[in-house]
Amino acid sequence: MSDAGENATPNVPHRLADAVRDVKNIAADRDDVVVELREASRMRLDLLAQELAPVFAEVPDDVDIFDFAISSGLQPRLWIDAVSHVALGRDRRTYRFLRDTRIGRVVLAESTDLKPVADQVTRYIAERIVERQRMMEGGIEHSYAGAKDVPEALVAMQRPHANGWQSFFAGFGLFAAGALAGFALTLAWLRGSLSAFF
Repeated sequence: MSDAGENATPNVPHRLADAVRDVKNIAADRDDVVVELREASRMRLDLLAQELAPVFAEVPDDVDIFDFAISSGLQPRLWIDAVSHVALGRDRRTYRFLRDTRIGRVVLAESTDLKPVADQVTRYIAERIVERQRMMEGGIEHSYAGAKDVPEALVAMQRPHANGWQSFFAGFGLFAAGALAGFALTLAWLRGSLSAFF
């Protein structure tokens, strides 16, 4: 009986060491799969960037609103500007051109084929350049013609009011009405307080 107890004790650390080694091997295999998926995603985004390289080269040097860079990380992304990027879907084959807006993320294009997404990115770049030129010239109207999935509410929120003075006077009128109501309530309260003394 004592022999069985002595034999069991030295085997326990050996079994634990084997288990730790097996767990480390499994974790390394899992990490290898994650790295391979990440590299595959990056390679697909590199293909898209190569397709768009002539478009990126045509952007005027004085336009500095675009990034045109592939970020590393758990999910690589091809950044077009600060609010839009191309990423791959869960299947790692679908290109998704996304734009972050005030009301959430909007999908501007989605396809397993490279060409439609590249065409939409090109159109988006052109719209942003035209939008920037209009803003520099004094117009503030945003161009969302190529974004077929952008809700009309977003476009309406982005449009400025037609008459700035009209907005000013409307705000001033609300302020004046609030001031008069506050003055009237203060007088009523003071009148009630003063009538108690007389």
